[in-house]
Amino acid sequence: MSGLPDCPKCGSKYVYEDGNMIVCPECAHEWPAGADASSDADVKVVKDSNGNVLSDGDSVTIIKDLKVKGSSSVLKIGTKVKNIRLIDDGDHDIDCKIDGFGAMKLKSEFVKKA
Repeated sequence: MSGLPDCPKCGSKYVYEDGNMIVCPECAHEWPAGADASSDADVKVVKDSNGNVLSDGDSVTIIKDLKVKGSSSVLKIGTKVKNIRLIDDGDHDIDCKIDGFGAMKLKSEFVKKA
C-alpha cells in the first residue's frame, strides 16, 4: 500500500499518518511514525512500591502482612521472596514460590526490591 507498517495491535494494513503519528482506524491504536511499532506494543513495566523496576529473577521483600485467600495463614511483613517471575494476570504482577506457603501470585504494590 503506502509503505507504512501494519498495526502492531490488530495487524490491520489500513493505517494512515496523522502528523507525526501513525493511526489504525480499526482499533484506534496510535504510535510514533519513526518508532518501531512492535517495540511499544504490549510492553509492561512492573515497579515495586518504591518505584524500582522489577524484572524476572529478582528478589523482593513483602512490605505488609498479607492474608492468603482460602487459608487462615498470613504472609508476614519482611518475608523475602526469591526468583520472581513477572506475569500479566489481571491485578497480580508477580508469580513466585514462597518457602512454607508454595506457589503464589502477588501484586507489585505490596513488595519492595531486595
